This record gives sequence, C-alpha cells and structure tokens, in this order.
Amino acid sequence: MSSTVLDETRLKALVKEALVELLRERKGMMRELVAEAIEDIALSRAIEEGLRTETVDRDTVFRLLEREP
Repeated sequence: MSSTVLDETRLKALVKEALVELLRERKGMMRELVAEAIEDIALSRAIEEGLRTETVDRDTVFRLLEREP
C-alpha cells in the first residue's frame, strides 16, 4: 500500500486551486450561496431587533400595510 504525504504548503495550494476552479465554473451557484447567506444574516438581525421592540397587534400591522404611500 502506498501513501502520499502532503506538506501544509502544498495542501493549501491545492485547496486554493480547487476553490478558484469552483468559483470559475460555478459562478451562479456561488452568487446564490452568498445571497442566501446575506439574507440569513439580515433576517437574524431583524429577528433580534424585533425581540427588543414593543409588540404590536396584528390588526395594526395590516392597517399600516394597506395604507397608500
């Protein structure tokens, strides 16, 4: 049985090369992943802010949403 030993420098280079290739070949997928991550962060922040604010009843929310701008 043969084994290959990779030093840290070579392993880093291979990982970087694989990432660059992935980014080139799957640009759309990467954009979607980044957009989804940003949306998740924004939703998390909105939830945190909502937990710190006063609650409002459902009818008030819908009245505000139905208002003309």
